[in-house]
Amino acid sequence: TIGTATTPDEAAALKEAGVDAIVASGFEAGGHRGSFLRSAEDSLTGTLSLVPQIADIVDVPVIAAGGIGDARGVIAAMALGAEAVQMGTVFLACEESGASLLHRQALRGKKAGHTALTKGFTGRLARGIYNRLLEELNWPGTEILPYPLQRALVRNLAIPAEAAGRSDLMPLWAGQSANLSTCTDVMAFLTSLVEEASEIAGPVIQWSAARREKQILRKQILN
Repeated sequence: TIGTATTPDEAAALKEAGVDAIVASGFEAGGHRGSFLRSAEDSLTGTLSLVPQIADIVDVPVIAAGGIGDARGVIAAMALGAEAVQMGTVFLACEESGASLLHRQALRGKKAGHTALTKGFTGRLARGIYNRLLEELNWPGTEILPYPLQRALVRNLAIPAEAAGRSDLMPLWAGQSANLSTCTDVMAFLTSLVEEASEIAGPVIQWSAARREKQILRKQILN
């Protein structure tokens, strides 16, 4: 069982629940995150800070998520105490993804690096590429309906917008690593990712493995 934590206290709760691994989801992540003890607005810790805080208080593998877009991010996450990473936005740009052509093009476009948080797309806080739709929905005083009513409302606009080629009027889910995405083919991207990570990973992997062994030993002693 894998749980998602956006704060250290959520990670502690998941630890008590007996999960097998915990995703430490920083606020850089695209789309929605799984906050459950506090509101999403009150759970905006970044990945760089969140991962080590969670890694220090749990004895199960930590999976870093949020703003990780290339091999540098993977190795950095491991140096922070993660044993794996969860990458989403970079794969949305791949031809094999389920994202629309307009969405994939936007992720490869010049504006991909400008993302923002909004409740306007669904009624729940989420991150997407800043476009006309997001700007209008984030305008001060704009009334946002609760989920799932807001989602249904925006969907009724997004479907014809996509048909008309208007990506500026579509929710374009993306994390803050969007402008790092170079993926067109999944296998080619993964091969390159592994090769690049391997070039810089040696000491970090050894340190991470040693740290994990210490955690396991400590758990055995305590039990």
